[in-house]
Amino acid sequence: MIKEFLKEHGDYRDDRSFKDLTTIKMGGEIAHYVEPYNIDDLKQIIGFLKRYHVPFKTIGNGSNLICGSSRYEGVVISLKHFDNYEFDNDICYVEAGVMVPYLVQVMLKNGLKDLEFASGIPGTVGGLIYMNAGAYKKEMSDIVKEVIVLKDDEIVKMTNEELKFKYRYSIFQEHPRWLIIAAYLKLEKGDMEETKAIILDRANRRKQSQPIEMPSAGSCFRNPENDFAWKLIDGIGYRGKKINDIEVSTKHSNFIINTANGTGEDYLKLALDIQEKVYKKYNIKLIMEVEKFNC
Repeated sequence: MIKEFLKEHGDYRDDRSFKDLTTIKMGGEIAHYVEPYNIDDLKQIIGFLKRYHVPFKTIGNGSNLICGSSRYEGVVISLKHFDNYEFDNDICYVEAGVMVPYLVQVMLKNGLKDLEFASGIPGTVGGLIYMNAGAYKKEMSDIVKEVIVLKDDEIVKMTNEELKFKYRYSIFQEHPRWLIIAAYLKLEKGDMEETKAIILDRANRRKQSQPIEMPSAGSCFRNPENDFAWKLIDGIGYRGKKINDIEVSTKHSNFIINTANGTGEDYLKLALDIQEKVYKKYNIKLIMEVEKFNC
């Protein structure tokens, strides 16, 4: 019954795994996977799953997601078809499934700036808003004007103030069933060549300082106030520390990488070990930046 219903409202598959859907390339098999065609189909799917008490998870590009090895018996919903955008002077309407690096390039063609800080983050607009992702002292909260949300079966608009943005936090983390559909971003006119140069410089810096050639979920821990997670991890001697195929990167110790066939369980074991050692030595509680699921 579930399979037939989902097929009516989106692109459906029953042979996917989180290993296929996450940038760290690990996780168990998925019973049902669907990409709804539009908002009406999404509402139909969510209503159906709630009515029959079927567990579900909505994902973007899986760039911040750590999943366990066990099979997930629920439904994974991807908003890949939510990929429309348009510009009205300095306001950009963009749907949740649009990849941010792609949007940055479109922004440049429209002579705009202010999203270049996110040019190297391999996530979707929805995912970056959910995490209030940022870099180079800028965050999504700096440019988000409004967000269109599927909230309690209704489509509503939420303002920047209502989203309660903080460092690597938004209200959506407290309400995982509120789904980001689209957003209005406030950008500024800029010099295209100057903005391109900034993006290129930061891309080179990332290549030199981050293990972008290896599967990872980005930064594992949030930076504590007035400190850096990587310095604390170095301070406990964990650069290069390994549990099976999961390793603290020797290039950047706040990145935990999958060197071959790593598991979410080993990732979390290593992350917990780091938290305990850092707290014991520095009396600082490192908070994980990645999202854990099904483990």
